Amino acid sequence: MRLRDRWRSHRVAAPVVAFLLGALQSLSFAPFNVWILGPGCLAALWWLWRDASPKRAATVGFLFSAGLFCSGTYWLYTSLHVLGGAPVLLALVLMVGLVAIMGTYNAVLGALLGRMSRGHEAAYALLVLPSAWVLMEWVRGWCLSGFPWLALGYAHLDTPLAGFAPLLGVYGVSWLAAMSAGALLLVVTGIGRHRLLACTSLLLVWGAGAALSGVPWTHARGAPLTVALVQGAISQDQKWQSDNQQHTLEVYQALTEQALGARLVVWPESALPLLYEEAIPYLAAIYRRAHDAHSDLLFGLIRYDAAAGELHNGLMALSDHEEWYYKRRLVPFGEFFPVPAFIRSWMRLKNMTYVDFSPGSERQGVLHAGGQTLAATICYEDAYGVEQLNDLAEATLLVNVSNDAWFGDSTAPHQHLQITRMRALEAGRFMMRATNNGVSAVIDNKGHVLAQSAQFVPQVLRAQVVPFSGLTPYARLKNWPVLGWCTAVLAWVLVARWRRRASRP
Repeated sequence: MRLRDRWRSHRVAAPVVAFLLGALQSLSFAPFNVWILGPGCLAALWWLWRDASPKRAATVGFLFSAGLFCSGTYWLYTSLHVLGGAPVLLALVLMVGLVAIMGTYNAVLGALLGRMSRGHEAAYALLVLPSAWVLMEWVRGWCLSGFPWLALGYAHLDTPLAGFAPLLGVYGVSWLAAMSAGALLLVVTGIGRHRLLACTSLLLVWGAGAALSGVPWTHARGAPLTVALVQGAISQDQKWQSDNQQHTLEVYQALTEQALGARLVVWPESALPLLYEEAIPYLAAIYRRAHDAHSDLLFGLIRYDAAAGELHNGLMALSDHEEWYYKRRLVPFGEFFPVPAFIRSWMRLKNMTYVDFSPGSERQGVLHAGGQTLAATICYEDAYGVEQLNDLAEATLLVNVSNDAWFGDSTAPHQHLQITRMRALEAGRFMMRATNNGVSAVIDNKGHVLAQSAQFVPQVLRAQVVPFSGLTPYARLKNWPVLGWCTAVLAWVLVARWRRRASRP
């Protein structure tokens, strides 16, 4: 056995290296943006999988994902314990649970690939591995309510592969990045003609992406308009304290006064430490001033529906009349608590949040403000990109309101901004992203940040946005082309394997 093969199969070295590779891959995402680590670390993982038994491949796959999510979502500890008040042990249990679930996906993938004959080396690296990887990314994006964070494609917003996003969406970009990983693997391990094929594939794909970046998939509709995003920068640990309530109201009133005159003024998610019903007199006074200044308003507010007995995380549009959008994708252990009643009682005794929000209906339609039609999302539900596509036939602008104050000075707000940029690029629409303490941003239809706030600073972020109409190919077809391709590739492998077995005497 050659030295490198002996090392790769070593009982301790390979799992440790897999964990470190996963942690290193997290640096391909914002705010570090070392994008080459995405396909580079994935190619190294696949090298560890070569000739590995199903059990060894499962272990290595699990630890790679564990490293990625330990490093890439460490900020959950801040959200759960530091600001959420959960005991250290409970916070760690929830974090380990998430890492274990994420690791299980790639453990299953590794075990399945470990049982699969590689057959043609080039086809395996350039087609089979990328297709299997992306299907597993897609599954973890919806299974058990889903966690689509850290999909490989997000790391390529500033590379030529971003040109494919309006055609194929984030999973299509993930497939092409994974194919690039397979090509790197072939360059290192393949024979001469396989290396040539790998290099040719890289040149064609990355060149095509650069060419596609200039294609205008959607078109401007109407004149630009000025928007103002209000960032109150009220820290999460102070926001709901009664002593700070008046200060918060004064901050948002003063900042909104500065913002008036913009055609559209946007507040972040649940901006006020009040229910909508309690804030009506305060909001009415602001609306009168805004109406006089010809400004329409978007307010992120919590609303209690007394008739239905439901609490909603909502976004209210105030123009000639009042409209609401209610958040559909709620955060487990943040906005609803899938726990038994006795744990809920314990949470109440510990003065922890224990009341569930209710999700909004799946089809709510667009909001109307600033003379535009707006497709809205609240907080992390913009990570579920395909769910906002149904509104694009009507929507001229996108808006996302978030409260990333839950994650402090961590990588989470930057990762979230990266996800929001992908949504703008996929849809071919300008995006307004208003947050409580940053990063607030205005993003153009190509996914470029036009204006961005500083974090933890009260600020009014002004910029011009351009309404757009038309549908990108991805908006029309959603994820079906990518999923269909990946499924077809794996089906071809299974059929070929069955035929080989059937032909044996």
